[in-house]
Amino acid sequence: MKLDAPFPYFGGKRKAAAEVWQRFGDASNYVEPFFGSGAVLLGRPEFSGNETINDLDGFVANFWRSIKLSPEATAEWADNPVNETDLHARHVWLVQRRESLSAALEGAPDYHDPKIAGWWAWGLSCWIGGGFCSGRGPWWPDADGKLVRRDKLAGDLGVNRQRVHLGNNGQGVNRTRPLLQWFEALSERLRRVRVCSGDWERVCGPSVTHKHGMTAVFLDPPYADAANRDPDLYAVDSLSVAHAVRKWAIANGDNPMMRIALCGYDGEHEMPPTWDAHGWDAGTGYGSQADERTENGKRERIWFSPACLGARQQGLFDAMKRDIRPRNPA
Repeated sequence: MKLDAPFPYFGGKRKAAAEVWQRFGDASNYVEPFFGSGAVLLGRPEFSGNETINDLDGFVANFWRSIKLSPEATAEWADNPVNETDLHARHVWLVQRRESLSAALEGAPDYHDPKIAGWWAWGLSCWIGGGFCSGRGPWWPDADGKLVRRDKLAGDLGVNRQRVHLGNNGQGVNRTRPLLQWFEALSERLRRVRVCSGDWERVCGPSVTHKHGMTAVFLDPPYADAANRDPDLYAVDSLSVAHAVRKWAIANGDNPMMRIALCGYDGEHEMPPTWDAHGWDAGTGYGSQADERTENGKRERIWFSPACLGARQQGLFDAMKRDIRPRNPA
């Protein structure tokens, strides 16, 4: 059963998920090192075998672990009306816990905090544009606990203040369907999925990938070409990460047991001629909430490694499956 992600997320690949799974086919092992909102995994037509997801952002990893292990508690903390004062207060509270949360997640595979998960998903759904919980902003509580504006210093944490999203009666977690029912369905989908938190390379070694058989790896790193994007969107050095991911993809692209998809912008990655570039239109997407109506959506590309199924190959394969099915007599 396909499911929607429970919160809006910059760079989500929901519109490209069908193409990705057509190219991946029925791989027995799936790895997604930059999970985000999970739109590709949740858009998988059928699933079996091993699935491993990972995200360096502790808030992302904690949310999906909490959904998997404690959906009811996570839904309770996420259920809140849109409130600007709550958004500012919870934003600061969350950023203060970023470092300790990431350490706890990396130290124990089952650790999760439903309160942090629920408040983070709620806040992300109320927020306009990007940068929520990035820790890059001028506002921080003073000695009396009051939120004050200060000059940004190198290494300092802080948050931005802005009006909440008021269109469409709010966004995300409180909009589409009964919250607990939705989270329970997501929990069931993730029941056998391994949720990791840490650097992307930790889930890209042979022991996690092709040693389990035919492996599909979906790589959606922070884009190196971030033209016209919110400068606070990523909490990591997107340029170095994107280049390292491309290098890994090329080094493993000729492995016949690996079907690799690498996401980026047109012209961002110079890939071998044996890779197939697929262009798709993401539209204005989530960024339109912050009036960031750019042409970036039309520049989206996914590069598929040689072992991936081509659109024509997949069509022939589907036709062959139809032809060999027993036919009922007329």
